[in-house]
Amino acid sequence: MKSGEKFRGMKCQGIKCLVIGSGLSGVSAVACLESMGAEVILYDSNEKLTEESLRALLPAESKAACVAGELPDSYLQDVETVVLSPGVPTDIPLVNRLRESRMEEGHSMEIIGEIELGFWQEKGRIAAITGTNGKTTTTTLVGEIMKAHLGAENVFVVGNIGNPYTAESKKTTEQSVTVGEISSFQLETTRTFHPAVSAILNITPDHLNRHHTMEAYIAAKENIAAAQTKDDICVLNYENKYTRQFGERCPARVVYFSSARELEDGYYLKGDKIFKSISGSGQELMDIHSDMRLVGLCNVENVMAAIAIAQGMGVPMDTILGVIREFRAVEHRIEFVATKAGVDYYNDSKGTNPDAAVQGIRAMNRPTILIGGGYDKNSEYDEWIESFEGKVKWMVLIGQTKEKIAECARKHGFENIRFADTFEECLKLCTSLAESGDAVLLSPACASWGMFSNYEERGRLFKEYVNQL
Repeated sequence: MKSGEKFRGMKCQGIKCLVIGSGLSGVSAVACLESMGAEVILYDSNEKLTEESLRALLPAESKAACVAGELPDSYLQDVETVVLSPGVPTDIPLVNRLRESRMEEGHSMEIIGEIELGFWQEKGRIAAITGTNGKTTTTTLVGEIMKAHLGAENVFVVGNIGNPYTAESKKTTEQSVTVGEISSFQLETTRTFHPAVSAILNITPDHLNRHHTMEAYIAAKENIAAAQTKDDICVLNYENKYTRQFGERCPARVVYFSSARELEDGYYLKGDKIFKSISGSGQELMDIHSDMRLVGLCNVENVMAAIAIAQGMGVPMDTILGVIREFRAVEHRIEFVATKAGVDYYNDSKGTNPDAAVQGIRAMNRPTILIGGGYDKNSEYDEWIESFEGKVKWMVLIGQTKEKIAECARKHGFENIRFADTFEECLKLCTSLAESGDAVLLSPACASWGMFSNYEERGRLFKEYVNQL
């Protein structure tokens, strides 16, 4: 019997589990496992933490053992299941050691993540969304559509969006729907996770410092549909070569969307209109200018995906379109902040890779001062620089990647580059460079690590600065 079957079929009394990582998902996983009767160890390799600081993260009634720094071998005996937080790679020495030791003892070990664990308690249906870019906007929009259809009390929006699945899965019912934003890190450790509707919005190079190869990254994304059957639906972007290729071997029934061509079956953009096509018969659904508050072609694709997902979950089209008409951009994704002295300021801090940042540039309709740079994820920046197309007046660079980006920009003939050592210096420089009628866009094409704890902090500081101008 698989460990997952044990958990789904009984209370797990006495099963020994190790949770690695003490962030939101790790702490939530501990509570979930204990509620199911497991014996739990919470471990974090950060030597600055202590047993007391870890225990303070848990509910007062928790009986979990807490270990920080080095994990003694005595804790590893008889561990049957390891739950990895998304930030913990599956190939770290500790996990390899656990896997090998259990094999030597003649036992298998279940190595899962918090998404898989949450699924073991799921009672309702799931709509799961992944992709290099657009996940948060699409997940949020689908969540709002489902709430309009079923009522907020019957909808749970979880995952990479910031709400651990295990914190909500126990509340689900046969009538409820869970809408999940699922990252490649989380998909590495799913096993039986089974959405009724899945979606891969796009796949472009990202997180190669974690996945090492593009093939491994693609495989992680495709794992969202691994447990699906032809009774389920997988929504895919026809204009992305990786998702289009996956459609040919996807185990679920595929529904495509396209921003570049008419489809025989699926959803597509023609001129300024979104259509739904069945057997070549197209039905006009909406106008992207009068019926959408979101800007940019990337958001048109997000909206088409959301329509396809919601339709797959059984939501009437009138409900879907009504929510889309009122839906505004999520925080940190091509988010309009304010107009100051005739200059429009946009916060696209969630543009943490070059492809996402390309979408930010394409959404601008005026001369733009661009803020770029940050943590190096082994990305290439050529396509991003090429997307400037005379629109970017100046690029102000910060962080670890500033010299690498500048070298790439000069290779493509872009010379209007300035550097800043701090974020505050960068923002002041952008303000001085901008003239009335321009835009200032924070769309860094890089992660925030090294200067900020996350992209949210980076975006909030940007907005605070702009609003104080």
